[in-house]
Amino acid sequence: MTITTILLIILSVLFAGLLSYYQYFYKAKSKTKLVMFLALLRFLSVLGLLILLINPTIKKVYLVTQKKPLPILIDNSSSINDLKASQTVLDVYSKLKQNKELLNKFEMETYAFSSDIEKQDSFGFNGTQTNIDKVAKHLKHTYKNQSYPSIIVSDGNQTQGSDYVFTFPDSNKIFPVVIGDTTTVLDLKINTINVNKYAFLKNKFPVEVFVNYNGSKTITANFTISTNNLVVFKKSIFFSKNKNSEIIEVLLPADKVGLQVFKATISSSEKEKNTYNNNKNFAVEVIDQKSEIAIISSINHPDLGALKRAIETNNQRKVTILKPIEVKDINNYNVLILYQPTHEFKPVFDANKLAKINLFIITGKNTNFEFLNANQEIFNFKMSSRPEDYLSSYNNQFNIFAIDNFGFEKFPPLQNLYGTITPITNVEILLNAKVGNLVLDSPLLSYSETLNKRDAFLFGEDIWKWRLQSNIDNQSFEKFDIFIDKTIQFLASKDKKKNLVVNHENFYNSGDNIEINAQFFNKNYEFDQNANLSIKVTNKSTKVSKTFDMLKSNNYYKANFNGIETGNYMFTVKENNSNTSYLGSFEVLDFDIEKQFVNPDYKKLSQLANQTNGFISMPNQIDKLIKYLIDNEDYKPIQKEIVNKKPLIDWVFLLILIVLTLTLGWFIRKYNGLL
Repeated sequence: MTITTILLIILSVLFAGLLSYYQYFYKAKSKTKLVMFLALLRFLSVLGLLILLINPTIKKVYLVTQKKPLPILIDNSSSINDLKASQTVLDVYSKLKQNKELLNKFEMETYAFSSDIEKQDSFGFNGTQTNIDKVAKHLKHTYKNQSYPSIIVSDGNQTQGSDYVFTFPDSNKIFPVVIGDTTTVLDLKINTINVNKYAFLKNKFPVEVFVNYNGSKTITANFTISTNNLVVFKKSIFFSKNKNSEIIEVLLPADKVGLQVFKATISSSEKEKNTYNNNKNFAVEVIDQKSEIAIISSINHPDLGALKRAIETNNQRKVTILKPIEVKDINNYNVLILYQPTHEFKPVFDANKLAKINLFIITGKNTNFEFLNANQEIFNFKMSSRPEDYLSSYNNQFNIFAIDNFGFEKFPPLQNLYGTITPITNVEILLNAKVGNLVLDSPLLSYSETLNKRDAFLFGEDIWKWRLQSNIDNQSFEKFDIFIDKTIQFLASKDKKKNLVVNHENFYNSGDNIEINAQFFNKNYEFDQNANLSIKVTNKSTKVSKTFDMLKSNNYYKANFNGIETGNYMFTVKENNSNTSYLGSFEVLDFDIEKQFVNPDYKKLSQLANQTNGFISMPNQIDKLIKYLIDNEDYKPIQKEIVNKKPLIDWVFLLILIVLTLTLGWFIRKYNGLL
């Protein structure tokens, strides 16, 4: 307490005493025990009020030493084991943790990282991926606005994430300790294979393979691609010290429907330290999805060419433009696009009553809406003869298939006759019609699904302007063409709407994140938040089965199978309340990305050290690194003075005392007739 506070307390005692004396003893005729007790109560209450106003505090000062953090980041991935360097990592870590001078100077914290990063001091070196980029982001988040050094003990070989060299903060020095033998050894490696996951029957699909060579000898390597022990491609490749990579581009035939697994192999007569990275599997699912689309129109219009170009960007679509009288057999087509139907289309509609081919009907100024009323049962039209320009308004609730709003509201207006368009059956509206800023209760683009029949309706001509505008906005026709392709895909499919929808890949690489997602819809086809989904997975070879509950995540349910063995699996997703089920299969291909390396990435770690003004070390140079950190004046511990002020008397206790003394004094005076 300060001297001023002490003086105020003394004055408060004197004032309370004098006030009590004046009220109860000055000119008093008697000084009984009752009067003396009342005087004491008055003294305590007045003194309490004064001390409450003064609020005396006690100040306690103590010193705290704040050390700089020193994160030690240990690579816990399986590549450390594959490089036969796990004991080296443990020895380096032990030297760092047992150095007393480092412990006195720094707040040392140990992290193990592979695909994720965790605070721990035991290491199994069994991580299936390495993400050093995530390490950098974790440090930024954990040690905000601090200056500190970091030691990263790793081989520098990253398999996930962005380039970590530019992710670490420049203001904090990084000191990499390189793990593994940096001596260059002869090694052939299949680095990357680029291939689409799907191909179409009787087509050829492209495969791009990147092959790397590490060595100084001049060698000739043999590259092959095989399936079911049958070689489908072979090539000899020349490598030397100056020519250490090759890009191989191949077109392979898709001649059988289903999942096709291929194996790429690179080999030579030279002995290699690591042959695991000489092979890499890849798989392609061959689909028979060739679609024939007929655009039928009795007039010439730019829309016809725009639709044909958009649809045929998918190589599996073939478009034929016909006049109604030229249509011979509609059964030759998967989808019919009827452009501005009139009475001339009567034979087409009549033939389709039996064929039940899905239709895409586009209307405009030349459409005969009376004819349409008589030949379809999805919409009722009451139209005038006056044309109107209709803009579009995107419906966020549309859920028949996934489509992004890539600028529908900005597209030029479509022309259609003015009138009222009323749905007769349930339809899903993607775009509502809009005049000016007024959104009408009328569709512009809608889809319907009744029993086994699907149809789409676009109420307006000049869609060619949309494709042109999309190209102007995005410097590509791609987004518009994808939108048209999804409409055609919806119409070309014969699948019924399902209550249980399961999304999964047909093949995965071992070490990948294997996740199966499912959605369950009620009778109104609304997502069921309370569904009870489980999944049973069975290894086809061993017949071993495991059953898991699927966990809800946002608007879907999911199950993860990370770490699952290579092999073929079948699975059943079941909704236990309704017994609805889905049967599927997938294959886990043998591929361990952590076994692809024969040397540490010394160059990348050295670049990281230079980028952050640190320096790189080998395990036998760890003493030099420790000495540098101990001697560095930038990382001195900081001594801070902490001042802690606490009230001398708890104000709650004091307030209770004041209330008690005042109350007790009032009751005593009342009881004795002194009021």
